[in-house]
Amino acid sequence: MTPTEALPQIAAFDAWADAQLELLRGNPAADFLFANASHLGDFSVIWHILGLARGLTSDERADQALALSVMLGVESVLVNQGVKRLFRRTRPTETGDDRYTIRKPTTSSFPSGHASSAFVAASLLTSWGGRRTAPIWFTLATVIGLSRAYVRIHHASDVVGGAVVGIALGAVATRIARRLLA
Repeated sequence: MTPTEALPQIAAFDAWADAQLELLRGNPAADFLFANASHLGDFSVIWHILGLARGLTSDERADQALALSVMLGVESVLVNQGVKRLFRRTRPTETGDDRYTIRKPTTSSFPSGHASSAFVAASLLTSWGGRRTAPIWFTLATVIGLSRAYVRIHHASDVVGGAVVGIALGAVATRIARRLLA
């Protein structure tokens, strides 16, 4: 199937996902969770805070916190100044759903930078914390990514694309970090 032939399926997936999220929108708990997750994902703030908190516990984790921040900076440049410029996809709304106050993005919609950075961070944090920590980090990454479709600043397929990009970049970042921190 060519990309052109896939577009109707992508649009159908996005419409289906938005309809499912609409069932949650307006629920106070869901609104609180996803609106705040969207804010905390801005500029990878949540990941820098978590890295810093972990870094306060040991010298090794302090080095990991620095590596996490550097890798997130590289990811941001690659995704926001590279990949997004290739696709130039329009967002589902200019400023998000009116029910939620969010920062207006200046880049194109695909892929979601929040999802990409979240999955890079989850990959790195799992590599340092062991597989037993994976459910924590990847659940948080999923919530951060999904929050962008929830507040209607991304299509659901942008979030999926961001997760795929983030997992790929996370694998590379993990290898680089292992070498740098060895």
